[in-house]
Amino acid sequence: MRGTFRAPLRAISPRDAILILLGAASMHVFSFLFPHSHESSSIVFNTHLSSQDSHANIPPEELYPWHSAAPTSTSSALSSSVPNLGLEMPHTELVSHAPGWTIFRNLYMANGTFPESIAERMPTAQDMSFITPEEAHRRWGGEHSAKEQNRIFPVEGSTLLFNDPGQFLNHYYHFCAELLFGAWAFWHGTFSGSSSGSPIPPFTRAIFPHARADEWRDGPGMNFFFLRAAWPSLTVETQPDWLDRASATTLRAGERNGRAWWFDTVLLSDRSAAFRGPECGERTQRTAAEAVKGVVERAGRTGFLEREWWEPVRRGVLRFAGISPRALDIGTRAFKRAERGSLQNGGVEEVVVTYISRQAVRRHLIDEDHDSLVRALVELCDRRGWELNVVRMERLSKEEQLAIVARTTFLLGVHGNGLTHLIMMPITPISTVIELFYPAGYAHDYEWTTRALGMKHFAVWNDTYVPVCSSNRRLVKLMCHLDIAQRRILN
Repeated sequence: MRGTFRAPLRAISPRDAILILLGAASMHVFSFLFPHSHESSSIVFNTHLSSQDSHANIPPEELYPWHSAAPTSTSSALSSSVPNLGLEMPHTELVSHAPGWTIFRNLYMANGTFPESIAERMPTAQDMSFITPEEAHRRWGGEHSAKEQNRIFPVEGSTLLFNDPGQFLNHYYHFCAELLFGAWAFWHGTFSGSSSGSPIPPFTRAIFPHARADEWRDGPGMNFFFLRAAWPSLTVETQPDWLDRASATTLRAGERNGRAWWFDTVLLSDRSAAFRGPECGERTQRTAAEAVKGVVERAGRTGFLEREWWEPVRRGVLRFAGISPRALDIGTRAFKRAERGSLQNGGVEEVVVTYISRQAVRRHLIDEDHDSLVRALVELCDRRGWELNVVRMERLSKEEQLAIVARTTFLLGVHGNGLTHLIMMPITPISTVIELFYPAGYAHDYEWTTRALGMKHFAVWNDTYVPVCSSNRRLVKLMCHLDIAQRRILN
């Protein structure tokens, strides 16, 4: 092994490559063979919520229920104006909830921090609690008869409050393809069903209460690039800023009452809480799976969100990277052609195969197998008239990387962070991710994310390749079906 972890792979012949690429593209129907169910219940409350209350008598398990909750209302987006907080204290409203993902309106924070233990992240009465309107007035209210105003100060707009530690933020996949992916899925799924037809409200700020400024940035720099490109107006607050807010609301000696921050609309995300849900904790180990599952089932749909739910984010990043409008519309044109009956290449004008090589990093193929795979891909793509890119992403600029994946139909590579680029692929009827695993290993990272976007995923161990159904964690061998599909396409 020459001191490095490498995944042995048998030499892949042109026929093997055809089986993988063409067979995978024709097997989308098998993703519907394994439906899964999910039980849900609902909870609606209408009261104040603060970040600290030593007198609260509601146990934590009732405070933060780990089950799906129906939204109280999605008839409007964000508040059109800030309430008169000097004279009133609007009740906190639970808008939408799934394990690890909760949207609130009128959320109050004072003296507050969130728990930091990775193993035990259940909120206590010192972290999060219900209080009554009377208690809220005692803490922050003014004597209105004496023309005193409440000591509550507005934080307007929508806030993403990410209760994750830095170790899960400074990684391209976990930050962009899990945390932001899940946040947009839950936000989009909650507000896209608005009966008033209001547009989905924008994100105003992101707060990382447990991470410093350098802890949410990954080494290659994709996290900050993605965040700034997708939401250019977004402001970011990190741990020192959160501590500033907490300190500013601490009751000082001699003060009769304290202060509180009023947050208009908050999406609270918590990794540990998501793992308490069945979709994440028992099936996929992807926190975003709970976000998608919660809003899909609540809307009475099955499977994942509608096909183009991710497009606003994807297009924002790609436009920032300078990708042409024509490349941005590859998926739209492909589906229109397919719907009109033009089924050649799934309606795709130009099939692009991209192999992300990891030969320069720790987890890679044996050199001879890498060379054999490249030869097979070259022979296949030359014969079919397809474009082939064999790239080492670490050698390219961010813009160059995105320019390639924005046109990629089939993305192929060893399990690793480079496959996170699948979130920038065009969604077409034949878009596929083919992931090469070490024979004894498997992870749901890219498989679940691929399927959440409506694309196909195939896992490869040595010379065995199978589509994976994460809903019941079964690996189903479809070798005979792939062989039939391959022969049908070639003939």
